[in-house]
Amino acid sequence: MVLPDLNYKQFTGALRNYFAQAGKTPRAMVVTYGCQQNISDSEIIKGLLSLCGYTFCDSYNEADLVVFNTCAVREHAELRVYGNIGALKPVKKSRPDLKIAVCGCMMQQQQVQNEIKTKYRHVDIVFGPSLIYKFPEMLFKSVLEGQKIFDRSENPDIIEGLPVQRAKNNKAWVTVMYGCNNFCTYCIIPYARGRVRSRKPESVIKQAKELVAKGYVEIVLTGIHTAGYGEDLENYSFYDLLVDLTKIEGLKRLRISSIETSQITDDIIDLISKSKIIVDHLHVPLQAGCDETLNRMNRKYNCEQYYEKLSKIRRLIPDIVFTTDVIVGFPGESEEEFEKTYEFIKKVGYTQLHVFPYSMRKGTPAARMVQVDEKIKHERVNRLIALSHELNENYAKSQIGKTLRVLFEKEDHGYYVGHGDNYLLIKVQSDEQLIGQLKNVIIDSYDEMLIGRVV
Repeated sequence: MVLPDLNYKQFTGALRNYFAQAGKTPRAMVVTYGCQQNISDSEIIKGLLSLCGYTFCDSYNEADLVVFNTCAVREHAELRVYGNIGALKPVKKSRPDLKIAVCGCMMQQQQVQNEIKTKYRHVDIVFGPSLIYKFPEMLFKSVLEGQKIFDRSENPDIIEGLPVQRAKNNKAWVTVMYGCNNFCTYCIIPYARGRVRSRKPESVIKQAKELVAKGYVEIVLTGIHTAGYGEDLENYSFYDLLVDLTKIEGLKRLRISSIETSQITDDIIDLISKSKIIVDHLHVPLQAGCDETLNRMNRKYNCEQYYEKLSKIRRLIPDIVFTTDVIVGFPGESEEEFEKTYEFIKKVGYTQLHVFPYSMRKGTPAARMVQVDEKIKHERVNRLIALSHELNENYAKSQIGKTLRVLFEKEDHGYYVGHGDNYLLIKVQSDEQLIGQLKNVIIDSYDEMLIGRVV
């Protein structure tokens, strides 16, 4: 285990003193792309920058530092990154003291770092996702010494104790593991993030207790392959972690960000069915509802196995809801294969789909397969998005008249808005301040969102 003390406290303090002596309060803008893990990483980046003396803004023109935390999963996200970096070139020319840092999964790829070096020479700092703890040191060398830093070295250790500046004060993401061992043919993440590395149970539990003590109502467990937690530990599994977390006094709601069917053991099903803390909602990635497509993806299940597992869960937990991810236009996907996926989704009856057009990633096996025409891909995406809207609306309307438990997260146009245990958005009007409160709500109607009243 590498301790971060020397690698961040020394440099955060030095930067804070430097800015104080200069009579300056620097501003940083952190732009995040990608998944919940990237969101969690950006909260650590903000925590480190806060210790360095930075405040935060949402404008390139106001920022003294711009940080792009990148995603390598989809081409669209990468193109947006390059476009936004390019847009900063004239800003950097007019303000040479502006610092630009790019980190995250994209930056773990050598060809990407090479492109940044040659085409985007106004970028100051580039580093991979396992080196966040070294960011203050890199920033120190850039701000005080004018160095340009490019680092994609891998740190297999998990750095505990890094500061976090969370986006919300009622719901907290807790990363429990890093990396993935699956090597799906479309995915670059195992190459960018490495193999499974689980945090020590005591570290996760300690962090969760601290969050509850600070007033956080909901904890969301996340990671690159969240329920892969424990694969590298002896005699301690993801189920064991769930059991220990549910014992934390004061924790009101626990959610699993994502879990594969193969990871949903009988013990986990039984625990969810009996727990008043773990919500009756599971996000279970499908990717394709066709065995032929799943085989080319190197997924570890077939449609029958997937459906049987969800059916078993429903028998034991009748109120459970499922959401999922679907990749559209995977190489070789015929119209017949897509229709199988479409019908399988209807058969399962999800409450929401996250639909992604296949994005070719260089270096993956799928990149060498026969690609689907972009026009066809786009048409299929639209069909599944329409289906998702239909499924979501039908399920939402079925909740009218029921009482749901809602954590209110924001105020919007005279309504308090939050998620139910079932992950549906619900809004109410109230004279009481509800943000951060977990309340029972009777659902009265539906108008693009469920509308109810607190009881």
